[in-house]
Amino acid sequence: MASQSQGIQQLLQAEKRAAEKVADARKRKARRLKQAKEEAQMEVEHYRREREQEFQTKQQAAMGSQGNVSAEVEQGTRRQVQDMQSAQQRSRERVLARLLALVCDVRPQIHLNYRIAA
Repeated sequence: MASQSQGIQQLLQAEKRAAEKVADARKRKARRLKQAKEEAQMEVEHYRREREQEFQTKQQAAMGSQGNVSAEVEQGTRRQVQDMQSAQQRSRERVLARLLALVCDVRPQIHLNYRIAA
């Protein structure tokens, strides 16, 4: 009976050690899962930052080219306005001289439909 009781004690101790090893393994597994989750989160954050930076670069390139187009259009418009103003300045004197000549050159004539009452 003593040997039976000793066998039972050994079984209980073995079961207790097995339970402790299982508990330690679960703790290690939980720690490893937590560590893996943190590593994955860091990788996701790094990937997100890279993509955001790439997006910002592409957006700047697109907006820069759009800005160049609008600058070119604005420059072309300014050039056309300057050309029109210079043409107006060149023609101004000629037009004014002609208008004054037509207004000031009065030639009195009797209208064709005028009837002299006799």
